[in-house]
Amino acid sequence: MVESDGIGKATGDPDPGEAAQALRAILQTQYLRYMIITSWAVGLLATVGWKAAALWFVGTLGAGAIRGAVEKRVSARVGTGWGLIFPAVATAPTAAWAAAPLLAWFSGAAFGHALGVALLVSGYVLVFAQLRSSPRQAVVISSPYGAAAVIIAASLWGTPLFWQFLAVVPFIAAGLFVLVTMTMLREERIRAFQEHQAHLIEELEAARDKANAASDAKSNFLGIISHELRTPMNGVLGAAQLLGATRLEPTQREYLSIIRNSGDNLLSLLNDILDMTKIEAGKMTFEVVDVNVDDLHKRVTGPFQAQAEAKGLTFTARFEGEIPAVVRGDPLRVCQVVHNLLSNAVKFTDGGEILYTVRGERMDNGRVRFDFVVRDSGAGISPADLERLFQPFTQVDASSTRRFGGTGLGLTISRRMANIMGGDISVESTVGEGSTFTFSVVADVVRWEAEKAAEAIVAEVEGGQSLSVLVVEDHPVNRMIIEAWMNSSSHRSATAENGQIAIDAAAEQRFDLIIMDVNMPVMDGLTATRAIRAGSGLNRDTPIVVLSASARSEDHQAGFDAGAGAYLNKPIDFAALATVMNTVGGGRRAVRALMGEEAPAEAA
Repeated sequence: MVESDGIGKATGDPDPGEAAQALRAILQTQYLRYMIITSWAVGLLATVGWKAAALWFVGTLGAGAIRGAVEKRVSARVGTGWGLIFPAVATAPTAAWAAAPLLAWFSGAAFGHALGVALLVSGYVLVFAQLRSSPRQAVVISSPYGAAAVIIAASLWGTPLFWQFLAVVPFIAAGLFVLVTMTMLREERIRAFQEHQAHLIEELEAARDKANAASDAKSNFLGIISHELRTPMNGVLGAAQLLGATRLEPTQREYLSIIRNSGDNLLSLLNDILDMTKIEAGKMTFEVVDVNVDDLHKRVTGPFQAQAEAKGLTFTARFEGEIPAVVRGDPLRVCQVVHNLLSNAVKFTDGGEILYTVRGERMDNGRVRFDFVVRDSGAGISPADLERLFQPFTQVDASSTRRFGGTGLGLTISRRMANIMGGDISVESTVGEGSTFTFSVVADVVRWEAEKAAEAIVAEVEGGQSLSVLVVEDHPVNRMIIEAWMNSSSHRSATAENGQIAIDAAAEQRFDLIIMDVNMPVMDGLTATRAIRAGSGLNRDTPIVVLSASARSEDHQAGFDAGAGAYLNKPIDFAALATVMNTVGGGRRAVRALMGEEAPAEAA
């Protein structure tokens, strides 16, 4: 069915909607048009000869190609003033088609008249079938066939065949009328069905919106109630804790214990409802941070190991497979899911063992698949109960005599959290033997191997000698760090902010080691080093360690040329400095020898 939706009517245009419908129908069947031209040419070939048939074929193809190109350009403008142009564009090539029945009729062949009438009828049927939803356009565009029919009728004037030919006209008209009428009725039924369908869709959308609104209202109500109830519950639990710190009789303390336990259970219920409403509203927040797997393991197992032992259960935790040291994920949500599984295992197991296993499997692209497996030796779950285990507000034991309380939200929340994190929770259980819950999730690996703890670098000198050190550094933080490191091993230290102050300090006090920064205001470190070496003061031969942020060999050489015994780069390597301090007892030559080939022979 061809529609004209979306094409408006322009002022003064007789009926641009029909033009749009007709043009769309033609464009949709333009390739079929060339197949029909070929079949007509084959029919003419046996009647009019190959030359006439070929000439008609080429001419009709050319007219069709021109028509197709013009129709594509006009198609975007039909309905805005082009309604009259389209019939003209479509009618002109139809004249080439209408030449076929005339060629067959006047060919003189025995079958010429029959073929001419057949082609004439076929032409009308093709036009009206193609433009069945636009009969007025079909009448205009098929006018060349009408002209051909008039020419044929004129050629029969005065012969007995004239009236026989005219008798065919009502037959053709009736057939075309039935074709158009049935098409319009069918399309009207289709249009009515579509309108009814659209009405049903609108009603369904309205019902959906109402259901969503009701669900949102329920979630908002539960969220608000949960939030509001937490405040008085915190007050109740807080007052109960304060009351517990006072002197109470045994009976009063027992009642207080009931209040606190009931309050804790109610607070847990409120937290479950709040989590459920957040998940349904899509407001559950997840963070992605670096997680130390070993620390996460301790956070998970810590609370439940004591609970299991208190019930006389054996609690075992272990790692299997390839476990990275640090991954990216949400430790809070992972703990919440695993805590729920471990809590259920401890709660529903009266005797035996709780086995908690963290299994790792290395994946491509620097990822790892974790399986957090919780296996218990409890009563187990029947296959029928497994099907509804993860449904909200559902418990395996829903009888009025059940031993354990709860809302049945824990596993539902856990699975939905797992799904949001890209994982899932599966369960296997055998009645009388126990259950195994597996929380699977994939995480990005930050580091596979655990970093080794850095060994503390001490400033102690072999033999326990205490050194007197002059620290020359213009940056106060760097001075403080070096001085604190020295003082941690009982070395005596003095500080100077620039080279000039260092020269003055070196002239007044004997030092075992001078640590000299290079770039400083007032006087740089190399100038101060040369001045100390050139003088005849107390520290003329004191080992000097030059510090600089430059790692170029020529800068190192400049330090040695100035009289330094060692050259260390910033940030300062305390291990290298400690090595230098252990050679201070041997004097300048020992420090220079420590530097090896990097320290040339000392200048005279």
